[in-house]
Amino acid sequence: MPLRQKIFVILISIALMIFIVELVRRRKLREEYSWLWLLTGVIILILASWHDLLIYVTQFIGAALPTSTLFFLGLVFLFLIAVQFSTKISKLTDQVKNLAQENALLKSRIEKMEGNKEKGIEERQEKD
Repeated sequence: MPLRQKIFVILISIALMIFIVELVRRRKLREEYSWLWLLTGVIILILASWHDLLIYVTQFIGAALPTSTLFFLGLVFLFLIAVQFSTKISKLTDQVKNLAQENALLKSRIEKMEGNKEKGIEERQEKD
């Protein structure tokens, strides 16, 4: 890998990691999501600085070119992001269902209490 490309990729990976840490620090990204992004930045940094590792991984998985390996790793990354978001969406769906059920129960209880209150007021008015 030419030196200029290596320096560019290293700078991009460092910028990515700094950006992710800054998003977490400003509370715009939760810590539970940041680990995958930081891991990606570290892997990019390692592959950029150790090109022989990329060649080894390419040979290990049987890819023809290092670019194919990078494309494959990108797909794996997107798969992991999709799985992480799917599990989070499933958890949030369950929470929304539970909250809706609790809300319906509380609303029913309030309506019963208001109904009893109105009956009590009517009974007092009839006695007077």
